[in-house]
Amino acid sequence: MQAKDTGRNAPSLPCAPAVAAHDRSHGASAPAPTWNLSDLYTGQNDAAIDQDLLTTAEAAEAFRAQFAGRISSLDSPELASAIEAYQRIEESLGKLLSYAQLCYSAETTDAGTGQFYQRITERVTDISSKLLFFTLEINRLEDAAVQTHLANASLARWGSWIRDLRVFRPHQLSDELEAFLHEKDVTDRAWVRLFDETIASMRIPLGTEQVTVTHALNNLSDRSRPVREAAAHALEGAFSERLRLFSLITNTLAKDKHIIDVWRHYPTPGSYRNRSNMVEDDVVAALVSAVTADYPRLSHRYYALKARWLGLPKLQHWDRNAPLPEDDDREIGWDDARRCVLTAYARFSPELATIGERFFERQWIDATLRDGKSSGAFSHPTVPSVHPYILMNYHGRTRDVMTLAHELGHGVHQVLAAEQGYLLSQTPLTLAETASVFGEMLTFRSLLDNETDPRRRRIMLAGKVEDMLNTVVRQIAFYQFETLVHQERRGGELLPERINEIWMTIQRDSLGPAFDLSPAYGVFWAYIPHFIHSPFYVYAYAFGDCLVNALYDVFRSGERGFQQKYLEMLRAGGTKRHRELLAPFGLDASDPAFWRRGLDVIAGFIDELENVA
Repeated sequence: MQAKDTGRNAPSLPCAPAVAAHDRSHGASAPAPTWNLSDLYTGQNDAAIDQDLLTTAEAAEAFRAQFAGRISSLDSPELASAIEAYQRIEESLGKLLSYAQLCYSAETTDAGTGQFYQRITERVTDISSKLLFFTLEINRLEDAAVQTHLANASLARWGSWIRDLRVFRPHQLSDELEAFLHEKDVTDRAWVRLFDETIASMRIPLGTEQVTVTHALNNLSDRSRPVREAAAHALEGAFSERLRLFSLITNTLAKDKHIIDVWRHYPTPGSYRNRSNMVEDDVVAALVSAVTADYPRLSHRYYALKARWLGLPKLQHWDRNAPLPEDDDREIGWDDARRCVLTAYARFSPELATIGERFFERQWIDATLRDGKSSGAFSHPTVPSVHPYILMNYHGRTRDVMTLAHELGHGVHQVLAAEQGYLLSQTPLTLAETASVFGEMLTFRSLLDNETDPRRRRIMLAGKVEDMLNTVVRQIAFYQFETLVHQERRGGELLPERINEIWMTIQRDSLGPAFDLSPAYGVFWAYIPHFIHSPFYVYAYAFGDCLVNALYDVFRSGERGFQQKYLEMLRAGGTKRHRELLAPFGLDASDPAFWRRGLDVIAGFIDELENVA
């Protein structure tokens, strides 16, 4: 899962400092790994790729010839058999596309890899267009016919998949239009590719060096204020130079989305994402309302404390992720990061740690720093017949350890959910963030509970609060920014200056009076990948963080059998919705008190910090 842009400033961890690079037999820390994708294909020229494309294309043609126009006449066992055949073809396509996406993420600026990615994307789209009729015809079945099917034992396994599919029934278009939009998606994705390649190829002037965007953003967490300020100004200049391009990409994609939303009759710009997440519009609205109302109690209050700790009358945006003065954020070797995370996982559940260990032992992680690699981090589930892969950029900082804990949570979740098969393993984004944020919490709590030095505990608490604010407040602010941009775009193209104004208004509201935000900060919306890759994705992080806070509160209260219930929740994949998954823990996301319970955890940490201060 693509990682959120938090500018994570997590607490320093009591891990051993990195050892100087020597042979591992002499106690050196291992370098960050590069993944081995051979479990998918051995390389971009692997003959199995073209063979799989040919075989899958033939299977799709045969499937269409057998079932197109006949879904309404199938009996329940025949429909179940058709769904199983459909799943096999979709998984083959998923394997091909996953490999191309992973190759491209690892080498975004390589022309040959870009061409390979585009070729596979186009071929997969062509093949999958032959399958499009299947879900459309299922959705045209009358409710009574569907209920009859679901009462049959042969279709019991597929009940949740059919249920979720029919959420989109009111928004379904004619077969011809659906096919047109499906094939047109290839060209729409070219705008996303343009954004990715632009960010990856940018070089930011810092002193005598030309560094990547990832490197410059990393400097915003540096101990030295002049280093942070220099990075901020360099980024401001670089984004300003390309602002018309980023604005054009944003305007084009927002307009394209609006056209489709109008045709599909989605009431708000975020409605499609909510349907995809299997969460009601009013539940998302309640989350956004709760977080927004708590800005003064959370971010405003904390950043006022931070300004005092830093001895500054006002904070600038480059101070947001500054380490505390006494925070000695030592470099942490890869081996130590691995140990910290797996130890925390094992204390909660040995099974969780055992699955996590596979990612390290079997080269399922790419954490090395190199030019052309995608910024940020994600865990890609690929397909159940293979396994997930994690991409991150490991700088040896504390926040990188927390990113590892986060992405490993995704990976473990994806391994467990894979038991459901390709169609049923795919978890809605709101629930997909549960295991990742829980993994971070396990790592943090394990370290905090073992720390006896009051000074270190304060540093750790402050870092965790900042991480939570970045996950909850910042992501809801991103969601509000997206909402306003998409709403205004319906009235015409937005000038870059107007997008900057919307960004600044939202940032001032969310960060509070402790900041004196310069107008130059207005361009910092331009590099956020989620706005381009997955519009309205970002609230899922806040959803997941508040959900995990409430879940962890249940765990700490001594809930019997919590670990087993938790693992069962992860194994469920996409077969259950949030109400069913949270019910065993006595939680309900539709209850406003649920969100308050999650936000109270953050507020409680700030209370403790105020008392110490």
